[in-house]
Amino acid sequence: MEPTEGETNEASLRPQSAARTAGARVLCDWGSSRLRAFREIHGAVTERRDGPGIAQLGSCSPADALAGALEPWRAQGRLGPIVLCGMAGSRNGLVEVPYVRAPAALGQWRAGARRLRDGEDALIVLTGIQAQNFRDVPDAMRGEETQIFGALSLEPPLASGRQILVLPGTYCKWVEVRDGRIARLQTYCTGELYALLSARSSLLRVGGAAETEEDAFEIGLRNAARYDLSANLFETRSAQLIEGRSAGWARSLLSGLLIGAEVHSMLASRVAASGPITIIGEPALTTRYLHALGHYGEQARCLDGDACVLAGLRAALAGMPGV
Repeated sequence: MEPTEGETNEASLRPQSAARTAGARVLCDWGSSRLRAFREIHGAVTERRDGPGIAQLGSCSPADALAGALEPWRAQGRLGPIVLCGMAGSRNGLVEVPYVRAPAALGQWRAGARRLRDGEDALIVLTGIQAQNFRDVPDAMRGEETQIFGALSLEPPLASGRQILVLPGTYCKWVEVRDGRIARLQTYCTGELYALLSARSSLLRVGGAAETEEDAFEIGLRNAARYDLSANLFETRSAQLIEGRSAGWARSLLSGLLIGAEVHSMLASRVAASGPITIIGEPALTTRYLHALGHYGEQARCLDGDACVLAGLRAALAGMPGV
């Protein structure tokens, strides 16, 4: 039998001798900054392993990195189907999987997946979604759509009417969902800007005495609506130089300015949703967005990012034959 496409390059991922663990499968969210892999047996997550993101692999190939991350589980038995979302399907990942064009429902997104192997240890790479943003400019995402379809699975009312979902991260996504279909999305580079300005600019390289930081984020939110972002940013440095503010205070101010600018901009461009805005992600970050939206008078609620991505990966597998 001829090998399926990608099988030669992915041979290191295939267990050679261990018996398959009944009901086992591996669910992976592989983004630019990290890999999150979950081992599931009979529908329950038994273990989790984290690894480097696609953008952090250096000279290591994605196939080798994934094999290394899954090796401890391979020793316990065959892995079962392995499904990956996120940057695993980008041109720098395991294989480039073409985007599905919006508006896209769960079935259309699922059908865009690409199999690198068939059989008991099927390797399946999910696609992303391409859509017009709120300025009618092309935009795209890989990984966030899995969390969105997972959220719709966990919270069925989200699949009715017009919903706005926010997914904070390196590239924050604001997504319009209409009757269960991803319709539009808008990307903000807020997380990347925060990382670059924190580590590579002169704004936070001053120092100062230790100080509480709670008020700085609120100041950032307030100023973001009053002044241009470029005019606001230098305060993170001048407040340290002249007022003796700490670097921690300045970091919170910077976070408030960037998130505030994003939220203020987005709220000005959207129409009313069917209910509160839904924020999906890690608690530390979703809490900040919840605070920011409340500052600007918007109702919102948070869903856990891990729970949503797992639900989305399960929903993708549920309709696939042979897995």
